[in-house]
Amino acid sequence: MRSSLSTFNEIWQQQLRSSILIDADQHFSDRNFLIGCSGGMDSMLLLYLLHSLFPQRIRAIYIDHQLQEPSATWGKVVADFCRQLDIACVVQCVDVASGNLEQQARNARYAAFLQHKQPNEVLVLAHHQQDQAETVLLRLLSGAGVGGLAAMRRIDIRDDLTIWRPLLNLPREQIEQWTHDLQLSYVTDPTNADPHYDRAWCRTELWEVLQQRFPQMQSALARNAQLMQDADDILQDVVQQDWKKCGDGSHLSLSVLAQLTAARQRQLLSVWMKGELTYRPSLDAVERLQREVIQSKADAQACLYIKPYYYVRFQNVIYRLTAREYLCKQTDHLPMQQTITLHKHQPIVLVSGQYQYAECEYGLSAELLNTTCLLHMRQGGEKVHLQGRIGAWPLKKALQDAQIFPWLRHRVQILLKDDVILGVFTPQGFWLAQSRYCQYGGWQPKLIHEH
Repeated sequence: MRSSLSTFNEIWQQQLRSSILIDADQHFSDRNFLIGCSGGMDSMLLLYLLHSLFPQRIRAIYIDHQLQEPSATWGKVVADFCRQLDIACVVQCVDVASGNLEQQARNARYAAFLQHKQPNEVLVLAHHQQDQAETVLLRLLSGAGVGGLAAMRRIDIRDDLTIWRPLLNLPREQIEQWTHDLQLSYVTDPTNADPHYDRAWCRTELWEVLQQRFPQMQSALARNAQLMQDADDILQDVVQQDWKKCGDGSHLSLSVLAQLTAARQRQLLSVWMKGELTYRPSLDAVERLQREVIQSKADAQACLYIKPYYYVRFQNVIYRLTAREYLCKQTDHLPMQQTITLHKHQPIVLVSGQYQYAECEYGLSAELLNTTCLLHMRQGGEKVHLQGRIGAWPLKKALQDAQIFPWLRHRVQILLKDDVILGVFTPQGFWLAQSRYCQYGGWQPKLIHEH
């Protein structure tokens, strides 16, 4: 008579196969699978399992971080296993940058995944229930919010990568049992038990203590991640609604932001500050933005740098700028004065952009074409009689009215002929100045490409 344990194992194995087939049918019916395989027990079982279900739709990839002496041998174990099952396999060596070793190794690994993943492939990883529980616990200890406690998703769809974790609800004990029953070969990474690393410390030092008190801790933490994923989805819906009201990826209106509750302000700022980064900024960073920039005087050009972005307040708006955008004034080494010749059929390239000749109802005289003019960088204090205005106005006032930001004003250049101001080149285009060189049926430089 068969043991109840054997019957139980068959039941959960069948349930797992069924859930994988359902996922594949509902979400990935026309996709292939790139399986990230470290050679460990869980990833070797995943490779075997997906081969049994989708033999013609899978490839494997082993990432050699070159951090341990036997890492190349582990890659050979994976490659040999794939050869036995007739699975295409990539072995990729990567260089891990200095810094937080766990984080930098992860960055290198995912960069390699992106390099090899084909457009129709989903990345499949072998994270299991204990991995999920450890992630929740570590993020809780690091002060993560709802998004952090949501941990890993079974199906994680990103802009550049879709990740599927079919074993995420599976306890490690069942993985061990199934791997033993199948007599699968696998490797053991000694760093998995090295308490120098946070995750290994959690697994070897903290885990047993907590389980003695809370025997169902692992499943409870994993369940908490699922609840947090639901909460995070709801929260993100609210954040996106607030974002559309307040601005876009580059700026937020402070007057609209002020109408939100304090909690919604913090959530929106956290998502907005993240930009193209992988993770959101810390709560301390959000509070610094509020304190040092948002709450600064309205007439102040407050600025906060939190790598890699500059957060700048101008009037009643905050802007998120890259270092290149904000510091370009320091990197553009242009002469204060230079000569320039204007041609009818030859575009000119200036610090504010590229311009070409364009006929207009009222503009510059044709006699200026093919002659030498002077180009002065704006220094401050200039007054210009711009066409359409009465009398000469401070150029600074015109730039403010046109919402040309202070960090872009170094691109402003003044065009002169015989000490007569002809106009001003700006990031918004050419502004014609009233002068004796103006006429009806004239021409103007037209901005065709911004800097």
